[in-house]
This record gives sequence, structure tokens and C-alpha cells, in this order.
Amino acid sequence: MSKSTKTLLALCMVAFVAACGGAKESEVVYVDEPVSVEPTYTGKYK
Repeated sequence: MSKSTKTLLALCMVAFVAACGGAKESEVVYVDEPVSVEPTYTGKYK
């Protein structure tokens, strides 16, 4: 291979790796917590 072909191939590989592996976003997880706890039935006179 000629030097210019190797250089072009190297630039294409660098562009491919930069396009595919560069953008990694972290996942955001939201946990829904209850606003208040419902009262439990304890009996008539408790």
C-alpha cells in the first residue's frame, strides 16, 4: 500500500471510532416515592 492510502485509511478509522464510541450518555433514573403513607385500620377504639 502506498503512504497516502495508509494515511487515508487511518483517518477513516479515527473518524469511525470518534463517531461511534464518543457519545455516551448517563442514564437518569427517577424513583417515584409516595407522598404520604395511608393510615391503616387499627380498630374502633384504638
